Amino acid sequence: MDLEILKIASNTENNKIIDNHTHISKQKNPLCGDEMEITLKVKNNKIIDFGYQCKSCIYCQASVSLLSLKSINKPIDKVKEIVIQALSFFEKNDNSFSKDWVLFNKLFHKKNISRKECLVLPFKALSKALDFK
Repeated sequence: MDLEILKIASNTENNKIIDNHTHISKQKNPLCGDEMEITLKVKNNKIIDFGYQCKSCIYCQASVSLLSLKSINKPIDKVKEIVIQALSFFEKNDNSFSKDWVLFNKLFHKKNISRKECLVLPFKALSKALDFK
């Protein structure tokens, strides 16, 4: 287990439910049983608050923690970019994120391919909440 992943997962600043949310999504990983709920407050096409609740492994917790921290105050279009990058990460040859999202390289690494579904669960939930096609 990588200590960096534990450190990222231990930041639970956004582990909360936003009562006055504008968007919500629940997602479950059928392979391992990880569960995720994301609540968002979006205003003027920008995420202004991001809350999550999860019953999941450390990889999923690290992924959603970092995603929540990096999505706040970002325009929806920018967030859609990271969702697309994350969901296709393990299938493409260029395995690095753009400079705006470079911190995700700490989690998304070929050595973690067996945890792919755990790492992308928060991105699937966010995509569903924001109704990305």
